[in-house]
Amino acid sequence: MMAALRSVSRLLTRRCLGTTLKRGYADEMSFTFAAGNQVYYDGQSVRQVDVPSFSGSFGILPAHVPTLAVLKPGVVSVFENDGKVNKIFVSSGTVTINDDSSVQILAEEAHPVENLDPAAAREVLNKAQSELSSATSEQAKAEALIAVEVGEALVKAVE
Repeated sequence: MMAALRSVSRLLTRRCLGTTLKRGYADEMSFTFAAGNQVYYDGQSVRQVDVPSFSGSFGILPAHVPTLAVLKPGVVSVFENDGKVNKIFVSSGTVTINDDSSVQILAEEAHPVENLDPAAAREVLNKAQSELSSATSEQAKAEALIAVEVGEALVKAVE
């Protein structure tokens, strides 16, 4: 029995090592980023992407380990091959990093940071905080807490 387990372990280790070596040679990644309101990137090659996630913000480089994560409200920073950095605010969504070094972000809502109005962002936060203080049901409180989180992230993005 133990010999069989060791054989399986060696086989899995070789397969994982082969996958890691293949992933390790990637020098670019195909990037797709879309929201309900717009497609921002459609398979373009980019250098790096930084994303806000509930498990903590993290950077994505070519050859990143395959991952599926939930985006929290915040700024996605896209480092393009020409050195330009494009910052896009997302309210929520998902990020998928595939074994072939392709990355997809699907956002519920997304807007370039330079298009955000600081006064409007503060107004969104104030309204959400007001709704939270007047919420009477558990559902209303939960919805208001989500709105407050988005409002706080908006304000932080425009500062």
